[in-house]
Amino acid sequence: MSDYMFMLENHLTSAQNRVLAEVKREALEENVNVFLTGGAVRDMLGGFPIGDLDFTVEGNALRLAKAVADRMNAAIVSSDSNRKTAELVSPEGATFEIGMARTERYPKAAGKPHVTGSTIQEDLLRRDFTINALALSLNRASRGLLLDPTNGMGDLERREIRTTSSYVFYDSPIRLLRLWRFKVRLGFTLSEKTVSQYRNARENELETFITRPELLSELQKGATEPNTADLLQTWDEEKLLALISPALAGQALNLPAFVKLQKFRQTLPFGIGLQTDEAALFFALVTEKLTPKERAVIAELDPEHATSWSKLGARSMKLEKEVAGSSLNRPSKIFALLSKAPGEQIFYLILRSQQRTVQDRIRNYLQKYIPTAQEITDPQVVEAGFTPGTPKFEKAKAEMIAKRLDARPKKPEPEAEIAS
Repeated sequence: MSDYMFMLENHLTSAQNRVLAEVKREALEENVNVFLTGGAVRDMLGGFPIGDLDFTVEGNALRLAKAVADRMNAAIVSSDSNRKTAELVSPEGATFEIGMARTERYPKAAGKPHVTGSTIQEDLLRRDFTINALALSLNRASRGLLLDPTNGMGDLERREIRTTSSYVFYDSPIRLLRLWRFKVRLGFTLSEKTVSQYRNARENELETFITRPELLSELQKGATEPNTADLLQTWDEEKLLALISPALAGQALNLPAFVKLQKFRQTLPFGIGLQTDEAALFFALVTEKLTPKERAVIAELDPEHATSWSKLGARSMKLEKEVAGSSLNRPSKIFALLSKAPGEQIFYLILRSQQRTVQDRIRNYLQKYIPTAQEITDPQVVEAGFTPGTPKFEKAKAEMIAKRLDARPKKPEPEAEIAS
């Protein structure tokens, strides 16, 4: 195993490692070359947490995606027939994309690209920034080989963001927003050339060519960023939020709510993950200070999911009544209730609930009860005589967690007196 493969597998969660193994296995059976590309390689090399996994295939990517989905019972949540890409979610919740190695030629600025299949080297050269133009071979003959045609490794070491070509923003203006998203997340500087290209693109008002679907996609990605408040402030300073709605400016931006949320999340223990509809929470907060008419304009971005954020406040208030209930008189009962609650409602109550009891119980759940519950592991339940995957196993684990949560802390033993 190469050093890079060892590094990769130690950066991934168990769910992500399963995805990696299944993609490699199916690619071998399909006899196609497959590579881990983009953000996952960048984050592995830069020492950042790895989010989505992106796989690039020299061949029929959609067929490989279907084969992987069938083998591991993953869901294909979206696909692009032009670019030959598919987004998937594994049963354990790991998100990943399988796409065709390709070139994209733009007949005009911000136009629809003409897509053709290509080699992995050509695919990397058409990407946005050098730190994203990295690939790790997953193929038997070259497994662990790092591909870096634009010296992205050097830019990672310098902590600098540099475009791969002079046409990056002209080909795809949504990269004007994406540039700042990466800068805020990574804390990198922009190269002088990149700054010049950005300013030139803005002078030519390329942001006006960004389509509504592209804007929605970028906002949804921004909603999952750890520093959403900083990102919104940066977009606001760059006059890019007007693309969403002219109303999002000044006091209407609701930046204080995002600052409070960002600070609270930074207090959570490492590894605390809630199943959260980040987009719903993001849009609920973004639109909170707007008029109904102004909110309706933003709802047009994604009418299919607008209900999830427009009714988040009302749904969260129902949860608030349950959390405040007198029957939740033990940690195990609070844990049982909140572990089934949507994460976006929990975070919304942290921001908006005026009840001290609700605030305290949610904070205890996130900061104390979840870490305590994680002390009960599957091997411990197996040792107790239960078979994983069975209802009895899940019931036994829940009972063990409840017992641990409700256990009173032991009082320290009094020190024995030393005889004189």
